[in-house]
Amino acid sequence: MTAPTDGSASRASLIGASIPRREDDALLRGEGRFLADLDIPGALEVAFVRSPHARATLTKVDLGAARELPGVVAAFAWDDLRDDVAPLVLEAEMRVPERVVEAVRPLSRLQPFPLLADGAVLCVGQPVAVVVAVDRYVAEDALELVDIDYAPLPALVDPLDALGPDAHAVAPGTDDNLAISVEGHVGDVDAALNSAVHVVTERYRSHRYVASPMETRGVAVTVDPHDRSLTVFASTQTPHRLREVIASTLGIDAGTVRVTAPDVGGGFGQKGVQYVEDVLVPYLARRLGRPVRWVEDRLENLTSSSHAREQVHDITLAADADGRLLALRDDVVINLGCANLTGLVVPYNTLTHVIGPYVVPALDLRVRGALTNTMFATPYRGAGRPEAVFAMERAMDRLAHQIGIEPHELRARNLVQPEAMPHETGLMYRDGTMQTYDSGNFPELLRRLVGHLDVDAVRTRQAAGASAGRRIGVGLAMYIEGTGLGPFESGSVSVLPNGRVRVATGASSQGQAHRTTFAQVAADALGVPWDRIDLVEGDTAAIGHGVGTIASRSMVTAGNAIHTAALAVREALLADASQILEIAVEDLELVDGSVRPVGIPDAGIDVAELARRRAPLLAPGTTTGPGATVSETAFFKPPTVTVASAAHGAVVEVDERTGTVEILRYAVVHDCGRVVNPMVADGQVTGGVMQGIGGALYEEMQYGPDGQPRSVTYMDYLVPTSAEAPPYVLDHVETPSTLNPLGVKGLGEGGAIAPPAAVTNAVEDALGPDRVHLTRGPLSPSRIRDHIRDGRTAAER
Repeated sequence: MTAPTDGSASRASLIGASIPRREDDALLRGEGRFLADLDIPGALEVAFVRSPHARATLTKVDLGAARELPGVVAAFAWDDLRDDVAPLVLEAEMRVPERVVEAVRPLSRLQPFPLLADGAVLCVGQPVAVVVAVDRYVAEDALELVDIDYAPLPALVDPLDALGPDAHAVAPGTDDNLAISVEGHVGDVDAALNSAVHVVTERYRSHRYVASPMETRGVAVTVDPHDRSLTVFASTQTPHRLREVIASTLGIDAGTVRVTAPDVGGGFGQKGVQYVEDVLVPYLARRLGRPVRWVEDRLENLTSSSHAREQVHDITLAADADGRLLALRDDVVINLGCANLTGLVVPYNTLTHVIGPYVVPALDLRVRGALTNTMFATPYRGAGRPEAVFAMERAMDRLAHQIGIEPHELRARNLVQPEAMPHETGLMYRDGTMQTYDSGNFPELLRRLVGHLDVDAVRTRQAAGASAGRRIGVGLAMYIEGTGLGPFESGSVSVLPNGRVRVATGASSQGQAHRTTFAQVAADALGVPWDRIDLVEGDTAAIGHGVGTIASRSMVTAGNAIHTAALAVREALLADASQILEIAVEDLELVDGSVRPVGIPDAGIDVAELARRRAPLLAPGTTTGPGATVSETAFFKPPTVTVASAAHGAVVEVDERTGTVEILRYAVVHDCGRVVNPMVADGQVTGGVMQGIGGALYEEMQYGPDGQPRSVTYMDYLVPTSAEAPPYVLDHVETPSTLNPLGVKGLGEGGAIAPPAAVTNAVEDALGPDRVHLTRGPLSPSRIRDHIRDGRTAAER
């Protein structure tokens, strides 16, 4: 559907219209206001002393010389703070519904984390001391004067080793490193395995990633000299949650803390959680009574911001003679790093998404989280789903090879059919409801994908043999994604006396085009031109309650809250106009910002006039006023998640001589329910795909056995650029959700979930599944050459 771009689009044309992003003009002109761009007069600068050891006890922390350096205002270690602040605990992340506790009985061990190291360090990069100075140069110089004695100790890096009987306990005050354990069981797996004709058992490893947003983390704080209230500017995805964490950790009333997110240059989950720096900087501003700012550098981001993805899957998949799946067993160990900060989020996502879009009658699933002496792990775009999909989709390909059928045929035989929707898996979701796929058309996703990849043509080229050491292959992967996570999101719609419409929400953009898509939703429901909509988000002062933008949830939750509030405002305007025009409400319509008798466009009254009539303090003809006059706030509370889905595929060429992989074609067929803005949706999926390809081929945060990170610059941590973007096809299948008024499903994370599995399947297909067996990534040239060499050696034996 095409819509005009001059703001005059009618109500009927806005949902599904590819309206260009309103955000882009300012950003492309370099006029964005990111945290480091904020002009805060007199702001002091903060720098942190961070541990160079993965595990050590602290025998001395002497700040004397640093405090004496000219320009240093203050320097602190944990002993200076412990009486004023509590350790960091992310209570919202750790909370588990009572129904889950009763039915599943998961283990999720709470681990308070000190804001600065308390007698010991648990990983490289942990803050040990903090310096506040007149500028960053002085602060960094002062770090060199902090005298710390460390007594290094052996470190744990591998999560399997961490669960061994002889492993030391990473977290103080604990006896072992098992911080999380959750299980899911359906049917009789042992009986199904005994009756199966085909069984594959594999161990797959998902390696460690870093989210690596373009803008690093940062916090700036001003303090009111009269009441010591705080205004916190933060590069965050969750302003309301950050407000609560600051208040609870500092022991102050949340009403004295305002958190606002300026333009945020990417988050991807890394900025969806709260860190010790997020709390320490407000504490320093309040203690010193002066504005304070900290902006993370790239080394800190790579080593001291959260990591993700490292999992080990021991997976068994069984099928009958016809390739019908009978059972799935998966025993998963997650590397949580040095702290369990986000509880069951990633483990439960892994548990409930490994089954994918398939019918599997018997399930035996266990996910455990192990503490190690590495940087802690938190959700990153996909949050446990890419890891689950990698294991399941690799196993599906190995099973197809064993049976002797095309991988896409094996998938087609086992997909949940559209007529079976809603489909229950038998597992309990982490919101306490039974996991249910509300809608979807998985066979159509697969059918279109096979066509876009032209699988028959690939097989024809393969049959012709390799050319000059170059082998072609095709791989695919499918997934489902629970989206629109609760518990709620807020939306407020207000018509101002000047005729503009103010929309506020607790969601907070980091590039998702909320100013465009939420304007479409509000304008469509209200009946005004979309360019009259002004969005306010990422500010706890604009709307009192919110959750934030994480977990592919904003359009489902905030979009429906805005939609509901806009409909209520529309009804109020129609009622007002009915009295003024002396016409029944059912005989009126609100179109293009004017309430008019149905079918009589020239006899209407503009919403600005209706708003002014509600403002008795305004003189006749006045077009501005002190505030909104028609306003409604709504909260959308989803009953459970709505399930998005997709099929991804890649055609690759592998050069056996160099080990390099070229993606000749990448295709995605995606279902996010009703698409609000196809242009924005395409951008979201495409960005996710590139992050997924990065993980498949390039990105890896490596640690040495001593716990030292080895990927500490972009020379070592390889992020794909536009030069690595392959030829690309993106297609949408729309099966509206039955769980919300707009019929939408989440979109933001989906593109990143399947590429590691799809690309790896394609590379193994190119090299031959009898010759190589790919069990982990990234597929660097050296790793591929090693597999080719090992395959030749095995063939010679």
